[in-house]
Amino acid sequence: MKVVIQRVKKASVSVNQKDVGSIKRGYLLLVGFDQGDRPDLLSPMLNKICQLKLFPDDQGRFAHSIIEVSGELLIVSQFTLSAELKKGKKPSFTRAMDPVEAESLYTRFVDLSRQTGISTQTGIFGELMQVSLQNDGPVTILMDSRELFPSLYQPGSG
Repeated sequence: MKVVIQRVKKASVSVNQKDVGSIKRGYLLLVGFDQGDRPDLLSPMLNKICQLKLFPDDQGRFAHSIIEVSGELLIVSQFTLSAELKKGKKPSFTRAMDPVEAESLYTRFVDLSRQTGISTQTGIFGELMQVSLQNDGPVTILMDSRELFPSLYQPGSG
């Protein structure tokens, strides 16, 4: 599971020129799933996102979490995070999870997010979306579950 976190002043997503989700201050999360990602990754990844101190204090240092600033989340599915670029000029997506499985994990991730009490908006899984944002900082962080939680990928770990 890969998540790109962008701290934003505002962000929105539209499908067919129709707004489907928008937030003010918070995080735009671009979320992609690779083959081998499992449901037990969702909660640790979300907890890490919620606890990250990416909002500034009065001196401009990272000091506050999204929960502490009452921020919002806009979660957008992004299978292209699975792109492999080793060969040729076109990306390969052979690592990407099957869309049916990925949609199930995406939906569960969104549900878990809503259970935190953080205001959560989404795009529409599998649709061609236009995402607009005003990046704050800019602050952009890449999270990879295989790096953060390698034990969850070990045989017999779930």
